[in-house]
Amino acid sequence: MVPSMRGYRRLLVISELYRQQQEMMRGGVHQVEHWIVSIEQPHVRPIVREIAGASVEFGAKVAASLSNGYACIETMQWDNFNESCNYFIFKKQEGS
Repeated sequence: MVPSMRGYRRLLVISELYRQQQEMMRGGVHQVEHWIVSIEQPHVRPIVREIAGASVEFGAKVAASLSNGYACIETMQWDNFNESCNYFIFKKQEGS
């Protein structure tokens, strides 16, 4: 029996999840880079939030700017990123 494309993709994700679990167990650590937290959405990453009400959030992280009443999405990533690095790029693009 040949698995469907969706089944094959899930198999790949589960095998990577298994590899990550082995790496954490052997290394005695509690996290790995590009940690898979969802078999259905392996691109989703946990974002640790110490300021917000929840300690961990899931989903895309967006950096937006507001200019003359219009909001622009400057960057959107599934991995965590530091917004302060983007601030200087946006200011340079504006010519400020």
